[in-house]
Amino acid sequence: MWQAEVRVDLDAIRDNVATLRAGTTAEVMAVVKADGYGHGMLPVARAALAGGATWLGVATLDEALTLRRAGITAPVLAWLHSPGLALHEGVEADVDLNAGSLELLGELVAAARRAGRAARVHLKIDTGLARGGATPAEWPALVEAAAKAQADGDLEIVGVWSHFVRSDEPGHEMIDQQLAVFAEALATAERYGIEPRYRHIANSAATLTRPDSHYDLVRPGLAIYGLSPLPGPQPAGLRPAMTARARIALTKRVPGGQGVSYGHAYHTERETTLALVPLGYGDGVPRHASNVGPVLLGGAVRTIAGRVCMDQIVLDVGDDPVQAGDVATLFGPGTNGEPTATDWADAIGTINYEIVTRFGGTRVPRVYDGTAGEVA
Repeated sequence: MWQAEVRVDLDAIRDNVATLRAGTTAEVMAVVKADGYGHGMLPVARAALAGGATWLGVATLDEALTLRRAGITAPVLAWLHSPGLALHEGVEADVDLNAGSLELLGELVAAARRAGRAARVHLKIDTGLARGGATPAEWPALVEAAAKAQADGDLEIVGVWSHFVRSDEPGHEMIDQQLAVFAEALATAERYGIEPRYRHIANSAATLTRPDSHYDLVRPGLAIYGLSPLPGPQPAGLRPAMTARARIALTKRVPGGQGVSYGHAYHTERETTLALVPLGYGDGVPRHASNVGPVLLGGAVRTIAGRVCMDQIVLDVGDDPVQAGDVATLFGPGTNGEPTATDWADAIGTINYEIVTRFGGTRVPRVYDGTAGEVA
C-alpha cells in the first residue's frame, strides 16, 4: 500500500510534444533539464522523442552526459557552463555546447583539441534578457573568433540562439525588439561566414503564440509537461502530466477554537474533523502554501489549515465523512475536479514551473503511467 506518490503520465508528454510539433514547421527541442521539471529526465526524454522531438535541451553538462550514458543518441544541447568544466567529455559524447563569451569559446577550442574532434557549438546572443550570451556590442568579436576556430577545424558552429524575456506576455513590445536584435545578430554572423543550420529563440510561450519566431528549432519546456506559461485558458491539446497525492494518515475530531499546526496559524471555527496528509515541504509542498494551498479530498477542494510542516499538512474537513486511507490530491490534470499546478501557483504567488519541479528528487516515489518511450 502506498502512502504518497507523484504519478507521471508519459503518454501525455508524448502527446503534448506531438501537438507542439504539429503546430510548427521547425524541429522541436524538448527541454528536460532539472530532472525533467521534476517529472524524471530519462523517462521524459524518451517520451518526448516518441512524440516527435528531434532534440533534447538541458542546462548542465552532467545532465547531458546522463542522457548519453542512458543510451540516448538524439542531439542534446547543454548551455550552462562555469569555467574549468571537463568540456572535452561533452565533445567526446557528441553533446552540443553553448558559447556566449570569448572566454568560453576559448575553453571549447581547448576541449576540442583535447578530444581530438571538433566541438559542436551554439553561439548565444543576449537579445535583452541580460543573463547568458554575448551582448550586441560583444557579438562581432565572438562570431569573428568562432568563424576562425571553425576554419581551423576546432569548432562546428551548429546554431545561433537566444532567449525571450517576456514571451509569456503576448503582444508585449519586448518580443519584437528581441526578434529585431536576433535578426541583426544573424546578419552579423553571416557577414563573418557563419550560416548555422539551427537558429532558435522560441521557448514554450513563443512556440504557442509566435510562429514568426520559430526559425529552424523551437525549445518548449513547460508545455511538453502539459502546463501553460500563458495567461488565460489552457491551450488546446496540452494535458498536464503530473499528479501529486497522498493517503490520509489519520483523522480526529477537535473542538471549535482549536489551534492547528505550528504557531497555531489556523484556528477551527467550530467542532470539526481534521485530516492529516503525509506530505510537507520536505516532499516539495511549498511552505508558502500555509493556509492557502488547495487540496481535493472527499469530493471537495479544501484549503490547507495552518502551516505546511516538513512532512505533513492538515486539512479541516468539517463534518464530511473523511477517514484514514482516503486519497488527497494536491494537484493533477484537473479533469476530476482536483486543483492543477497552475492553481497552486496562483494560490501562493509563484509559477507552475516551480510547483512541479519542487516534486522532483524527493523521497516521494514517482510512478509512471503510459507506455510512451518505454525501453524494450
